[in-house]
Amino acid sequence: MARFSLRTPAGSVPFWIKVARVIAPVLLGLFLARAHDDTIFGPFHILIGLILILMLMPLDRPKKMALFGWLVGLGYFGWTLRWIVEPFLVDVARHGWMAPFAIALMAGGLALFWAAAFGVARRIGGQSGAVLWMPVTLTAAELARGHVFSGFPWGIPSYALVGTGADVWLAWVGSYGALFVLSVVAVAVVYGLTRGWLIAAPVIGAVVLVTMSLVGLTPLASATTGQTVRLIQPNAPQHQKWDRDWMPVFFDRAIAQTGAGDAVDVVIWPETSVPAVLDYADPWLEQMSLAARGAPVVAGIQRRDQGEYFNSAILIEGPSTVAAISDKAHLVPFGEYIPLAWLLEPLGLGTLVEQVAGFSPGTGDGLMEVDGLGTARVLICYEGIFPEDMQRGEVRADILLIITNDAWFGNNAGPRQHLVQAQARAIEQGLPVVRAANTGISAVIDARGRIVASLALNTAGYLDAMVPAPLPPTLYARIGDWPLVVLLIVALAAGVAQARRNKIDAGTSRG
Repeated sequence: MARFSLRTPAGSVPFWIKVARVIAPVLLGLFLARAHDDTIFGPFHILIGLILILMLMPLDRPKKMALFGWLVGLGYFGWTLRWIVEPFLVDVARHGWMAPFAIALMAGGLALFWAAAFGVARRIGGQSGAVLWMPVTLTAAELARGHVFSGFPWGIPSYALVGTGADVWLAWVGSYGALFVLSVVAVAVVYGLTRGWLIAAPVIGAVVLVTMSLVGLTPLASATTGQTVRLIQPNAPQHQKWDRDWMPVFFDRAIAQTGAGDAVDVVIWPETSVPAVLDYADPWLEQMSLAARGAPVVAGIQRRDQGEYFNSAILIEGPSTVAAISDKAHLVPFGEYIPLAWLLEPLGLGTLVEQVAGFSPGTGDGLMEVDGLGTARVLICYEGIFPEDMQRGEVRADILLIITNDAWFGNNAGPRQHLVQAQARAIEQGLPVVRAANTGISAVIDARGRIVASLALNTAGYLDAMVPAPLPPTLYARIGDWPLVVLLIVALAAGVAQARRNKIDAGTSRG
């Protein structure tokens, strides 16, 4: 297959060419990541980025492909996760020096998944077929990234579809499946370009994406349940959130928001918004219930049980009644627990483990019966980024309820990306989302992923909105990722077997 590449003829390679070989893939990754910031032409942006990457891959050797993939991933994750420095700036004097190491290690570590995708594609497909294998290996790498070491599926490239008609693919095949579809379209365009179809190839890509968008132009899920929800956004900056002088200020602010205006059917407070451990929170809970004027209140709180601490959501029904508790099951690595802590303690790092590993994972199904919402699947912050966490248990929820504290994420990309992932969960499941965030962005999202109402970032206030009705289960809600996983495993197994057979045949031929 004729193709474009950064390769140069044999002989001495000028220094600027060597530098370009490093910088170019990083810039390609950065361009791809910018698709998440493109709220209008996101599908075309991500498609163009994938096309450029496929056209410029160096096919000489698997190691060069792997390095190219790592550099692309470095640019992609470096830009996508730029907000990850924000938690280290909350207390700059103590932790500020860690910020550059955090972004470098995070981006570099996640880029290893892409390095594997590019290297395996070259090893299986050889120089002529590597491009054709990229949809399989890149999708498999993203699935692995979402599950290995508890997973971190933040910023899946297909999230660039959210907010466009093309996001209907998430309802059909999920976020990973949509990435596979986008990659296949990109390969088709590249194949056409390398065959000399200079006009036809881009037209093919455009027609496919426009068709995807037209298919997605179904009526919005505008029906409501007739119930009104109030989202509380106290806007407590992280550096003040646990300050003893400021805690009463933010609590009183939330109480005032809860009691303002007309009474509603249900009130939602964000993650860890009650400034007391549950065992000692009765005076606080009484105030919350009275302010809600009889409406149930769902709020985030920390609780202790037999020496273990949990990041929890509670349902308050009456001044002294905690009717339900849902504990966070999917904890944040290195933020709420230390992975493989049992290995660190013998190395003398027990103090680090004790300081960070403060929470234990919950074991429930995450479902909560809430008057005004129905059966709610409660997701606490980090849990909302995992597509598979929406499908725990056999009971389908009526709504996804997300409480979060995005004050850690800063004022730009982090909270907005987190919101987009909540929209993706709504589209995948055909369920509305109610999302209460400490500093924003609090929002009510319908079952097609469209934002019905929202509160701006870094704004203190409350939001009243009608609760959207759920849609019938989507195709993805019924089948999940398993068909895609099976397809990828079968394809990779067949590819590895064929590559080994070709290698043996080549050796026999030389013999």
